[in-house]
Amino acid sequence: MVRKFLVACAVAQAMMVVAAHAAGPFGSIRIGTWMGGAFSDDKTGAFSHCGATSSYQNGVILVVGQNAANSWLLGFASPAFKLSKGETYPIDVTFDGQSEARLFANATSDIMLTAILPPNVARTFQKASLMVAVAGKTTLQFSLASNGPLLSMIASCVSKIKAEGLNAAGDFSAPKPVAAKPADTPGAAPKSAKASTSSGTGFVISAGGHILTNHHVISGCTDIKGNLGGQAPTPLRVVSSDETNDLAVLQGPSDTFKDFAKIRDRAIHSGDSVVAIGYPFHGLLSSDFTVTTGIVSSLSGTMNDTRMLQISAAIQPGNSGGPLLDTSGLIVGVVAAKLNAFRVARATGSIPENINFAIKTGAIRDFLDNSVVGYEIASASSELKTPEIANNARAFTLLITCTVKEPAEAKR
Repeated sequence: MVRKFLVACAVAQAMMVVAAHAAGPFGSIRIGTWMGGAFSDDKTGAFSHCGATSSYQNGVILVVGQNAANSWLLGFASPAFKLSKGETYPIDVTFDGQSEARLFANATSDIMLTAILPPNVARTFQKASLMVAVAGKTTLQFSLASNGPLLSMIASCVSKIKAEGLNAAGDFSAPKPVAAKPADTPGAAPKSAKASTSSGTGFVISAGGHILTNHHVISGCTDIKGNLGGQAPTPLRVVSSDETNDLAVLQGPSDTFKDFAKIRDRAIHSGDSVVAIGYPFHGLLSSDFTVTTGIVSSLSGTMNDTRMLQISAAIQPGNSGGPLLDTSGLIVGVVAAKLNAFRVARATGSIPENINFAIKTGAIRDFLDNSVVGYEIASASSELKTPEIANNARAFTLLITCTVKEPAEAKR
């Protein structure tokens, strides 16, 4: 009975101690044996992190979280621990008996260790089904069932709270409810609805007709269609979407698409040439896709975001979701954004040029793996000329159109 009480206390402390002086949970995360929610800094009241805990038969409570800076956290808590608060302890972790990493965990209390996961370790952790942790002479095993969905819930929690505040906390493990349509009032005229249309780009990534694009291209859409050059628009459905990493997978009839893009098997380097293809300013510019060329300017995005490439190839609104290709015509990224020149000019007095961003293949492959979407990788072969790359891309690059319908009153 005493042990159960100590474990319960440890769980409560583990839920709050991922960041010092944290209060919560706000809302809830529940999947399998995992429980958690959003937390705030008890001193400032500001959002701190989202996290969840699970108790294991080995007596250890595992803690997983993501803080407001989007860093992933992994913690170990047990009433049997006797730690020196503030000290650092090395922990060697192995995932699925293959990937190994050394973490340096900080003792946030006498029963709790917390480590910040490097991005590559976080990606491996997300896909793993078994983790072995070795600290000193102690070896512990942890089953990571439900790990992928759990991390998606935590990331969704962080994204929502950062965007809307702690007051928006709810059940992060539940699908977003569909608002019920109000009954018509007798004698009242039906509310008129306005439809707005936007467009972006996508590309076929599998033989099953899966299409990769940005989350922001299809966010809030009630009707999505894809138009492969020379063909009629095809209705598409959302298979999976990741707001945090700005990726989405759509799908149309598999017999509609005869070709698909392949992902480069090796990382691209700074200075390498790239080709961006997409449908910018559709309806204003050419109805055909546009082709721009440039180089990889940097292997990270703003604020050293390692999920991104910085590229000099020109992009405009509508390029989002399009393929970024190497000189062999292989996918090296998904075009995602351009630097806000006006905002930078106001802040610095200088107008930036040729600073655009694409999502790296590491994040793409992780997202496709988690979405259970098959894809092919290939090695760069002979170098192609830009017209050849564009001609090959015509078979798998689509114009994506999104229609959003909303009551006229909501527009006013």
